[in-house]
Amino acid sequence: MEILSLVKTFIDVPVLVKTFVAVFVLADALGNAPIFLVLTKGMEIEQKNSVVDRASLIGTAVILAFAFGGQTVLDYLHISMGSLEVAGGLLLLMIALKMLEGHTDTPITEQGRDVAITPLAFPLLAGPGTLTCVMLLMSESDSLIAHLSVAIGIVAAMFVTWFIVRQSSRIDHWLGAEGAIIITQLLGFLLAALAIEIGSSGIRDLFLK
Repeated sequence: MEILSLVKTFIDVPVLVKTFVAVFVLADALGNAPIFLVLTKGMEIEQKNSVVDRASLIGTAVILAFAFGGQTVLDYLHISMGSLEVAGGLLLLMIALKMLEGHTDTPITEQGRDVAITPLAFPLLAGPGTLTCVMLLMSESDSLIAHLSVAIGIVAAMFVTWFIVRQSSRIDHWLGAEGAIIITQLLGFLLAALAIEIGSSGIRDLFLK
């Protein structure tokens, strides 16, 4: 009981739980795990683990940065969340088209781009929806304890997300060559649809409101 009272003294449990659930759902670890497999196809297991480790760290840092100072930066630069959604949608669409064309056989890191940064950390793990959500949660928090609870909720959710995505590499050898091709094409199609949905949401925010 004393420990529970101590926790309640330094942590706003309802805010922490709400933040954890929101960030975990929006980060979509289960949905992003197959995409991670496709984007890291051809890498050794150590490389894949390194990619997911860096993607999770960068994603967590971006989310925390936006939680504490994102709205200030966006206001200063006159950038709306709609613009971020459009940019994120375009980035995802470019990746999806490469998946549909079968251009992901070679690890993208060897092609001069680190998938840990884009698209895994942003906009998949730390997407516009997640960034908007944490900024709103932080704006609703009116005390230092509530702010701390939001931060703890973010870190906890991203830790669970990291664990789930990291296990996805174990599935890789089950698919086989033909299975990998089928999964790549299917995920490319779904990712393209997701990209259009994110981009169209940004367009609606920019031009239809």
